[in-house]
Amino acid sequence: MDADGRTNGEFSTLLDPGCDPGPVHVHGLTAQRLKGAPEFPDVAQRVSDMLVGRVLVAHNAPFDYGFLAEEFRRANARLPVERRLCTLALNRRLSPATPDLKLATLAAHYGVRQRVAHDALEDVRTLTGVLRGSLAEAARLGLSLPLVACPPKQQGATWQRIPKTRCAYRCPGPLRGELVQGMKVAITGETDVPGEQLVERAVAAGLNVMTSVSRHTSVLVTNDVSSGSAKARRALAEGVPVVDERTFLKLLDNVRAGTLHGTPKQPTPAMAPSGSGTPETPEPPEARGPDDGERALAQATLDAGTSERTMLLAEFYRRGGGWRLRMVGQGYDFGLDALAQGFGVDIDG
Repeated sequence: MDADGRTNGEFSTLLDPGCDPGPVHVHGLTAQRLKGAPEFPDVAQRVSDMLVGRVLVAHNAPFDYGFLAEEFRRANARLPVERRLCTLALNRRLSPATPDLKLATLAAHYGVRQRVAHDALEDVRTLTGVLRGSLAEAARLGLSLPLVACPPKQQGATWQRIPKTRCAYRCPGPLRGELVQGMKVAITGETDVPGEQLVERAVAAGLNVMTSVSRHTSVLVTNDVSSGSAKARRALAEGVPVVDERTFLKLLDNVRAGTLHGTPKQPTPAMAPSGSGTPETPEPPEARGPDDGERALAQATLDAGTSERTMLLAEFYRRGGGWRLRMVGQGYDFGLDALAQGFGVDIDG
């Protein structure tokens, strides 16, 4: 499209992905239909020529931009995209009177006829109409466009990801009004603040940023819970609290102190029997180890905070004149001996 919104060129082709084509029932692209089609390196230069000096526009742009960047990287070619515009993010600002912000819904709202769904060329033509309507509405309201800078990817470039580090705090559970150090946070969808910066701020505040959502997730940050992303669907299914980006940024300004891993849990106050003024402290049940002379001081199920699939069962017990630690792990990414040593436990044998 040119600056006046007129279409001045189209390019469409099937591509052989070199692997299983995926959900054929959705897109209708069978392996037989794709046989003999060009591979992406064969068309990379043509696509690059069309992108030079232009803004890449897509509905949920981070998703499409990520695929393009990876394909150009694999083709050892340069992706000449300097800015992108997400029509999903733009319409969040416009707040149209629609039940959701799906492409088909926005197409109907802006009077764009969508002939065939899940067809690349038809989807782009539909998006073109949605873009025109969105730009006109933004101009009428005097709203700025949520343009995102994305410098050209160079040959051999890889995604810059923030390395996963072990959170020092226990997860206190789901969000209940305020953030607490150790809470497990997931982020999905387009954001005004770059995702890397959101992650950096969350980690610096003592939060545990996860790459997926489970029933243990404390909060999901998204500007569109109806986007249909895997994280959003799982959050809704598991009853995970959801907040938008603006709310999350406000909550980040006042994160409560959490409990460090390794801190003994506070015992539950003893209850006094009815009619008695003195609380009774019941004897803790004695836990025996495999040998008669072993008596466990403490038993616990630990969350190592490194993976949603991690479970550790630990027990401190006494053998002879010394204390010992017995631990069993499932799905732990690192050595249990190193973990124990990190907590000051001497490892022998």
